Amino acid sequence: MKKQTPASEMRNSAMALDRRNYVMILCGIAAIILGFILLSGGGSEDPATQFNDRMFSFRRLYVAPVLLLAGFLFEIFAIMYRPKTSETGENAATDTKTE
Repeated sequence: MKKQTPASEMRNSAMALDRRNYVMILCGIAAIILGFILLSGGGSEDPATQFNDRMFSFRRLYVAPVLLLAGFLFEIFAIMYRPKTSETGENAATDTKTE
C-alpha cells in the first residue's frame, strides 16, 4: 500500500523556490546588469592615436566590480534563502483543514 504524505509536504514540494526567492533573484540580476553597464564605455575611435584616460575612472575600477561581486553573492543568497516557518503555525493550519 502506498504511504500518503501530509498536505503540507505536498504543498512544499510543488515549488523548489518561493516567490520571495524569485524576486530576490531578479534584484540580483538587475545589480549584475547595472555593474556591466557601469563597466562599459570610455573607448576612443582610434586607440592608436588617442588614449582615453576615462577607462581609469573610479566608477570602472571600484564601483562596477564591487557591484558585480555583490550581485553574484546576492544571487547565491537568493537561491539558498529559505524563509523561517513556525512549526506550530503550519500544524495548526493543517489540523483545522483536516477536521
